[in-house]
Amino acid sequence: MAHNHKHNHNNSVKNIKVAFFLNLFFTIIEFIGGFLTNSVAIMSNALHDLGDSFSLGLAWFLEKFSSRKRTDQFSYGYKRFSLLGAFINGIILFVGSLFILMEAIPRLINPETSNAYGMLLLAIFGIVVNGIAFYKTAKGNTMNEKVISLHLLEDVLGWVAVFIISIVLIFTQISILDPILSILITFYILFGVLRNLKATALLFLQAAPKNLNVKIIDKELKKDSFIHGIHDTHIWSLDGEKHILSTHVIINKNSSKKDIEKIKYKLKQRLKDIGIEHSTLEIEFEDESCAGYCK
Repeated sequence: MAHNHKHNHNNSVKNIKVAFFLNLFFTIIEFIGGFLTNSVAIMSNALHDLGDSFSLGLAWFLEKFSSRKRTDQFSYGYKRFSLLGAFINGIILFVGSLFILMEAIPRLINPETSNAYGMLLLAIFGIVVNGIAFYKTAKGNTMNEKVISLHLLEDVLGWVAVFIISIVLIFTQISILDPILSILITFYILFGVLRNLKATALLFLQAAPKNLNVKIIDKELKKDSFIHGIHDTHIWSLDGEKHILSTHVIINKNSSKKDIEKIKYKLKQRLKDIGIEHSTLEIEFEDESCAGYCK
């Protein structure tokens, strides 16, 4: 489990690093292309992607920083810095989406035209580059990668819109399609952003991960005949991937030390199968009172 987690983390850092350099390289191309094609839409995309590059760089740094070993001050390690990156990037993407709406809505009234052939070439390039970056991060398990993949999905969809518009503009002059598609895509992205921001905020507030239910886990642990009861169970997550549990386990008052060791081993293995990476089990005998310290 530890090896797999470390391997997954290394992949996360590598994927975000690749996405960062791809995005930064293409942002430079966008500014040059926007200037040459005299396209305000592409220049707006370039400005948006510049913000994305900052977000990706921050996500890369925080994801890498989160792998540091635990200290006396950060006894659980630095995993929450990855979650912090997801939250900051979610806010940036939310603000960026509002900015795009502010740019696109006025163009419904006063649509603008640009060099359609130049837009077409940039759109193809944009779909390929951002598509590769999105593919790299979409498979991630951390909230940081999930939010970053939304950034990149927005870019891919944005360039698909530019691609469609550029083909239309080659044959017609229906420029209003550009702001219409931009607005639709932005609302789609905003829906995903708000959903992930909510999930990130819940993790910060130490809510139980969505796929883990306290009552179901208690019921699962009680299946063992040695277990007389389970109570005071708490579940939380450090980064959306590494989950932690603490609980009180009631056993027979005549249980030996060897019995306790077997029970602990079996329960910890069962919890790992459920998805709990780190668990703390407090063993209580059936005639022992928990009053005063169980909450």
